[in-house]
Amino acid sequence: MKRRRVKITGIGPVTPAGIGREAFATGILEPVSRVREYRGFARQGGGKFVAAEVEDALLAPLIEETGSSRQPRHTQFALAGATLAVRDCGLTLAGLRDASPIVTVGASLMDFGVMNRIMEAMVRKGQAFGLPSAVFSSSVSSISGAIAEAIGGATRTLALQSACCSGLDAIGQAANCIASGEAEIAICGGTEAPLHFHPMLELKLAGLTPDSAEMSARICRPFDLWRTTGVISEGAAILVLEPEESPRPGYAFVEGYAYATDPAEKPVDGLREAIRLALANAGVRPVEVDCISAWGPGHKLVDRAEAQVLRKIFGTRLPEIPVSSIKGAIGNPLGAGGAIQVVSAALGLRDGLIPPTVNWQYPDPDCPLNLSASARAVAHRRTLVNSHGLSGTNACLVLSK
Repeated sequence: MKRRRVKITGIGPVTPAGIGREAFATGILEPVSRVREYRGFARQGGGKFVAAEVEDALLAPLIEETGSSRQPRHTQFALAGATLAVRDCGLTLAGLRDASPIVTVGASLMDFGVMNRIMEAMVRKGQAFGLPSAVFSSSVSSISGAIAEAIGGATRTLALQSACCSGLDAIGQAANCIASGEAEIAICGGTEAPLHFHPMLELKLAGLTPDSAEMSARICRPFDLWRTTGVISEGAAILVLEPEESPRPGYAFVEGYAYATDPAEKPVDGLREAIRLALANAGVRPVEVDCISAWGPGHKLVDRAEAQVLRKIFGTRLPEIPVSSIKGAIGNPLGAGGAIQVVSAALGLRDGLIPPTVNWQYPDPDCPLNLSASARAVAHRRTLVNSHGLSGTNACLVLSK
């Protein structure tokens, strides 16, 4: 059977740079960092923290609309994103009831919010104050289940938990289902809400988020010579995928997808294989890639390793290819990061714009990439989207105009 082309017909970004298509499309092009000192658990100690947050005031109407006020925050994000995405392509969640949609959502972490509350209650009051329902509500699989419940009828759900690649993997797997004819419509993407004392304390102790809140807005500096480490954030991006034959217009085609794991003792080296396989899956050569949405979390070692992989793949042509990382603007929302990149890249293909790499100022000789701290108007037809997880996961998506 001939594989069908897959297009993105709806997008639902819920990010520190904006909620909804228009707000995000404008916000992600601004040379502004949304990273700030985070005071959400100052009373619990652990020193100072920084993060990029989704604005509660902007999210509140969507929480009310979806009736998700009692849901975990990552599920609230996903329901809001799904509502926005289906609305963007002229549909509603309930209106998909007879379409047998696939729902595929990824997240790297379970709901730590409820776990933090339970642990505090048990320490203060005793074991009787545990919450049995947390076993179910805190799982990653409950996110897709909540969207399926909002749709009603016959749906097929899948939860993906592949570290920071979770959202991109969810989109890739859903695209494969549409391409093979298994489904006519898919709701897919990633979500993450890690801004709780645990795991933020552990991420800080591991050196994966800054030790200081000094100059918070400048602290996440992807590919910059003076970068130190990344900044944790929250958010989601949910997409609607359909075959090319759908009557609804598309933002971009999902041409190829692949994933690979790092070999032992070679961090990020699996990204090279993921890129190679994604390009092969798309049937395109490296010379046909016009733009790269890099993972680029602003981490000293990870950024350098990604740049080295790109140099191996694209060779002497690499300096000609515009590259950007949106992490300087919104931080690293872990499993939602790749999905938000896909939304940004799809909008970029539609509008001929490439977002800035916020806070990139001093070029690093080890990262010889075509970067800019300002948005660029560049007509391009094909974008490579990279993601990498600290457990050695890698995933790549190839989008085309």
